[in-house]
Amino acid sequence: MKLLLFVLTLLAPAAAMAAEVSLDSQIFVERTITEPEGKTRVVLEPTKVVTPGDRLVFIIAYKNQGAAAAADFVVTNPLPAAVAYSGAEGEEPAVSVDGGSNWGPLATLKIKQTDGTFRSAEAADVTHVRWTFDRTIPAGGGGKLSFRGVVK
Repeated sequence: MKLLLFVLTLLAPAAAMAAEVSLDSQIFVERTITEPEGKTRVVLEPTKVVTPGDRLVFIIAYKNQGAAAAADFVVTNPLPAAVAYSGAEGEEPAVSVDGGSNWGPLATLKIKQTDGTFRSAEAADVTHVRWTFDRTIPAGGGGKLSFRGVVK
């Protein structure tokens, strides 16, 4: 089964702060290629069509377009249902396994079962990732956030 790119473009990060901070989200497929001399290397390719098992890299660039420092910056990014979270690079986000109602490190979250018991949340349960900055972003400043997923 192929998952078309338009499903992945539903992944639009939201910033809970002043409109002066712009966001640009990109999704890449991580592939291992073998060069003619036999060496292998990992490359990121633009997503066109993805299939189950494809490793995805989500990159969110942010930039403060305003004249003043931006404080209390939060970026929340939903995961498409067809993608299982597989970790972040750099700054570790909080995650949610219930559509954004509760947040925390994955190891601390629980999933309620149909029989009323709870089990530990797993990466495949993650519905959203969120970064909350404890620092200001200076005027003109910016950076990148990144996380990974695997197409289910």
